[in-house]
Amino acid sequence: MGVEDVVREELGSLHGIPLYKCFIEGWPQVEAFQARPDDLLIATYPKSGTTWLSEILDMIYHDGDVEKCRRDAIFNRVPFLEMKAPKTESGIDLLKKTPPPRLVKTHLPVQLLPTSFWDKDCKIIYMARNPKDVVISYYYFYQMAKLHPDPGTLAEFLETFMAGKAAYGSWYDHVRGWWEKKQEKQLLYLFYEDMKK
Repeated sequence: MGVEDVVREELGSLHGIPLYKCFIEGWPQVEAFQARPDDLLIATYPKSGTTWLSEILDMIYHDGDVEKCRRDAIFNRVPFLEMKAPKTESGIDLLKKTPPPRLVKTHLPVQLLPTSFWDKDCKIIYMARNPKDVVISYYYFYQMAKLHPDPGTLAEFLETFMAGKAAYGSWYDHVRGWWEKKQEKQLLYLFYEDMKK
């Protein structure tokens, strides 16, 4: 069974945050994850430019060498910290094999970030995006990725999103939670729209 064979099921709850049940199963390893001081974390709410930002940073890390950036798929170059799905390598396993300095991706809300990222004083880049654009992108992602419950109509999904019942919970709480941490010297808070400009 591959990721494409995953059947739609309701989300579980991780410390009150709606999340995929397979990700919740892998949570103990994520929570205990040991970051390294030279790790750079890319944090976003889903559908907020994560892959775009990951590609930019991988390019910077490889001095703009396009060939080096073609070495593998982005999800292998920038492992997804909490990723855990049947028949695929977990984000944690992938990170164990990634040579330093590592780029790490997460969608976790700030209160669930493994404490080792703060303890090791890792650099973190958070990117926020206008929720109107996020919800449309997320709706189509829900339709495509069968890991999600059925999104229903766009109007129904909008209600789910507004109520904070989509995977990773409330967009409002997510962007605000990270915003409140932005005085930490190692955290750069970006906006998708500014990046586009």
